[in-house]
Amino acid sequence: MDQVDKVIEQWRVARPDLDVTTMGPIGRLSRATKHMHTVAEQTFASHGLNMAGFDVLSALRRSGPPYSLSAGDLLASMMITSGTMTNRIDQLEKSGLVLRTADPDDARKAIVCLTTEGLERIEQAIVDHVVTQRELLTGLTAREIVQLDGLLRKLTQSLGV
Repeated sequence: MDQVDKVIEQWRVARPDLDVTTMGPIGRLSRATKHMHTVAEQTFASHGLNMAGFDVLSALRRSGPPYSLSAGDLLASMMITSGTMTNRIDQLEKSGLVLRTADPDDARKAIVCLTTEGLERIEQAIVDHVVTQRELLTGLTAREIVQLDGLLRKLTQSLGV
């Protein structure tokens, strides 16, 4: 019996008229997500990054050579506010990990690209991130990971996220 089971049992006693079966998966997903974020942040911190910076560097790296995207494309891929994106880019630029230049087709737009140091940093960080993710799921078999992924895909699709 884990903490979530205890909470469910307490609600079953306190409110036997309620069907609280959905508390189990939602409570466990919430607890697992918080733990996974904490562990991921530790991995990113070992590379001088946080999750926000890692997200930007990852998006640029995944875009392929020359590892650059417009600020608008970055914004759309992360579904955050423009102010938040500007702050993230500013911090990464101060750290020498990205460079912001004017779009040659439209001077009103900015292009964000990885610097050599930024590319080296994300190349190292992604390797450790994948190892961290693997370690987080060591309690599951390969088949269970595939099943969990399918169920979570179905859940996120049904939620529209």
